[in-house]
Amino acid sequence: MADPRPIPVNIPKFWGGEKELVAQCIEDGWISSEGPKVKAFESAMAKRCDRSHAIAVANGTAALDVAVRALGVKAGDEVILPTFCIISCINEVVRAGATPILVDCGDDFNMNVEEVLSKITEKTKLIICVHTYHFPVNMGPILEVAKEKGIRVIEDAAEMIGQTSNGKPCGSFGDLSTMSFYPNKHITTGEGGMVLTNDPQLAERCEQLRNLCFNPRKRRFVHDELGWNYRMTNLQAALGLAQLEHLDVAVRRKREIGGLYTQLLQGCPGLILPPEKNSFGEANIYWVYGVEVAIDVPADAEEVMQRLAKSKVGTRPFFWNMHEQPVFHNMDMFKNESYPVAERIARRGFYIPSGLGLTDDDIKEVASRVRTVMEDLVKA
Repeated sequence: MADPRPIPVNIPKFWGGEKELVAQCIEDGWISSEGPKVKAFESAMAKRCDRSHAIAVANGTAALDVAVRALGVKAGDEVILPTFCIISCINEVVRAGATPILVDCGDDFNMNVEEVLSKITEKTKLIICVHTYHFPVNMGPILEVAKEKGIRVIEDAAEMIGQTSNGKPCGSFGDLSTMSFYPNKHITTGEGGMVLTNDPQLAERCEQLRNLCFNPRKRRFVHDELGWNYRMTNLQAALGLAQLEHLDVAVRRKREIGGLYTQLLQGCPGLILPPEKNSFGEANIYWVYGVEVAIDVPADAEEVMQRLAKSKVGTRPFFWNMHEQPVFHNMDMFKNESYPVAERIARRGFYIPSGLGLTDDDIKEVASRVRTVMEDLVKA
């Protein structure tokens, strides 16, 4: 019997207009961050997200670094964020000398809002809300309390580009929103990111920080502080502009992929599937199709992924929690802290191929191999 064909965890989708816009940059000679496509992409994303300003950067991590620094987080401040997230969310908080205050997540993989509110103190400077995998964070209660207490809010919308929450686009909440345009996102620029805001002073601050803190009011190459070279190139922005034209189609396709997986995997033994809607009635955007191995299955996500790898199905584990990261234990942080929901899903959750380039035949093949693996595990 022939080996099964490999199906990678992500296949990006190019819609047809990308080559023309990228080639235009080459023909015009505008390939650096000085090119006009950067401003055009920023304007288009700001409009899409109901924001006044957008600042394109090199990647999603850069967007978070710039956002945290722009808000003036410093030693002595407390910053509340989920333990279940990518490490990019906490990097600049730690570098700034602030104290990260972690919270558990719910079964929807998003931060537990009640726990967020319970951990606010007089030292709380910032809350970082991270929309995770399927649904947006319930932003309403957090924004209400933050406004009352003068606390800043960053919305990490990297995984929810094109999603809405309470009728408003993700990317429109808080003082600053951040995005990533990595190849597995709904819009890709290869690498790339964005910071969005309605505050002109914050926008100017972010622009300076992404550009080595050049001061437009002073002689070039004279710097009063340190920043980063986090600029996006004109080539990347051209790709992003072409992709943005198809965002609504991309989101519809993601939901088709999620719906087909759910139909095909319904009743699969030992596997917990993501819901179509959350408790607030928001539709799942299926940035990835994340599943959880049921607690009574005598295997964790790692073993299931190993078995799927032998069947040539690409997978990725869920995030590893911040309070369990060796780098922070080595800094004497988070020792003896426990967040049971996050600990469970980090060990029992993973996602299967979810890229926009998947065909229906790919999805059917993945579902068949997943079902075979799970049936064999449960029988054992």
